[in-house]
Amino acid sequence: MDVIKLLEYLNEIIETSAKVPMTGKVMVHKKETLEIIEKIMNYLPDELKKAQWIVEEKERILSEAIEEAENLKRENINFLRKQVENHDITKRANAKAEAIIVSAERSAKSIRLGARDYADEVLNQLDNEIEDKSKRMLIDLKKQMQNFIVDLESHINLNSESIRQNIKELRDMK
Repeated sequence: MDVIKLLEYLNEIIETSAKVPMTGKVMVHKKETLEIIEKIMNYLPDELKKAQWIVEEKERILSEAIEEAENLKRENINFLRKQVENHDITKRANAKAEAIIVSAERSAKSIRLGARDYADEVLNQLDNEIEDKSKRMLIDLKKQMQNFIVDLESHINLNSESIRQNIKELRDMK
């Protein structure tokens, strides 16, 4: 089954379910409905799952980078307190701490931008695929509707001709 068939089946369940009078609500079988929804979620493209994973990884990496920066900052503060007597060492420690923080911020920014760009690329690809498939589905649907109309028109014309012949036979019977 594909997602469209599952959605059509879910729609059928809702349409044919018992109605709650005067509320516009229906009662559905919870387990069956949840199973269908789970199947639909399993059919979602891996790119969506990858994009979600990337966003989660980005957050985790940023948190670790911030935590590491904070740890480094605390370590440097303790070191500075011990080395207050020697001013040159204190300056070097501050400079090193700043360099580490700047490096961590650059790394975090680079990772964040990379994750955002990748997610953007994946989502754009997904959007393009959805748009292409939607167009193809609409074209197929139009063809099917045209064929249905032609068949219906042919059937109506055949029935109309049969009715005309019956009318003619009735008139000729006089």
